[in-house]
Amino acid sequence: MYGMVNKALEDMVCSAHGESVWESIKEKAGVDVELFLSNEGYPDDITYRLVGAASEVLQAPAPALLRAFGVYWVMNTAAKGYGHLMQAAGANLKDFLIYLPNFHTRVNLIFPHLNPPRFLCSDIEESSLKLHYFSDRRGLSPFVLGLVDGLGQYFNTPVAVNQESFWSELGEHDIFHVSWS
Repeated sequence: MYGMVNKALEDMVCSAHGESVWESIKEKAGVDVELFLSNEGYPDDITYRLVGAASEVLQAPAPALLRAFGVYWVMNTAAKGYGHLMQAAGANLKDFLIYLPNFHTRVNLIFPHLNPPRFLCSDIEESSLKLHYFSDRRGLSPFVLGLVDGLGQYFNTPVAVNQESFWSELGEHDIFHVSWS
């Protein structure tokens, strides 16, 4: 994963718990990277280890941390660092979600070695849709839940998201039901 992911995780932990807690998390994870560079690639294992260590140090389940991180990613990392891309991707939650499959294509122009997830929308209604999530990285479905929660906040739209199908059941992807009012 690109360093911006680990840097955002660091920022989330430090803003809520302080730098000393982040240092404890890095130590527990066995990560000796002093500074994560946004445009630098890092092994996925580093991110997984950081999340696991954060779960232990903060005494919070990893899925809850990943969901909170998804919200943080949208409201802080994406909105502040890539706001122009987010604004171009839709004026409301529904349009953004429908455009999401194309969003990562644009992000790939900035980060050419990115291995992004793939999203597809189906069963599109006036106030709901199904979001299909395809990724080589396992265990990140709670992050997707948080991303949708964060997008609801970003667009000032009350949103509900539930995971309907799991990769382990389908063999290839997860499906989320997203509804808004």
